[in-house]
Amino acid sequence: MTHDEIFARISAVLQDSFEIDADRIRPDARLYEDLDIDSIDAVDLLVKLKPMLDKPLKPEQFKSVRTIQDVVEALALLIDSDSSATA
Repeated sequence: MTHDEIFARISAVLQDSFEIDADRIRPDARLYEDLDIDSIDAVDLLVKLKPMLDKPLKPEQFKSVRTIQDVVEALALLIDSDSSATA
């Protein structure tokens, strides 16, 4: 899965589940400051993104995420490690 595909999935979840306008969803958008995603919302976001992975998400893997791009990169690393483990 490419970074663009991951971003599109995150964008869809943010629009559908959190009713965030598409024009506010940019890679550099900060989850808390720009999108009003608090810690409880962040957990909900991760739960909704979990189907992208073949293994459980660990909260510590997302402690340092602050922007949408951070979430994209964290998920890309997990997806890449999933595919290399099954290859």
